[in-house]
Amino acid sequence: MDCIFCKIRDGDAPSMKIYEDARTMVIMDINPLTSGHCLVLTKSHTATIWDAEPEDLAAAMATARKVALALRQALKPDGLNVLQANGAAAFQSVNHFHLHLIPRWNNDGKGFDWKIVPGNRDQIMKHGERIRMLLK
Repeated sequence: MDCIFCKIRDGDAPSMKIYEDARTMVIMDINPLTSGHCLVLTKSHTATIWDAEPEDLAAAMATARKVALALRQALKPDGLNVLQANGAAAFQSVNHFHLHLIPRWNNDGKGFDWKIVPGNRDQIMKHGERIRMLLK
């Protein structure tokens, strides 16, 4: 396997690890959007949220909260983005499930917004109904 996050997990690639437990680890992002940008990784290799075990996802969110609280205390950001991407169309750059924790400051000059454009109500309802039926 040629997964950089698995190599980091296994000690075969360098990283700045800031936290680890039985299911997750947290490393500093080497291409940070802002100071303090870090990544919560599942130790189990799965590419996307679609592939991940619910227990690993729950552990990743619990770890994200723990680290977010530490980020808030250490760096005093005005906000925090939690980002998770799945697949190339969503700009996932490493095919191993991970969460980005990105501290944000007012007027930090970093984008991450999109224009609010009202959707087609009929299409919203149709898609919602299709999804709801699959969740029963």
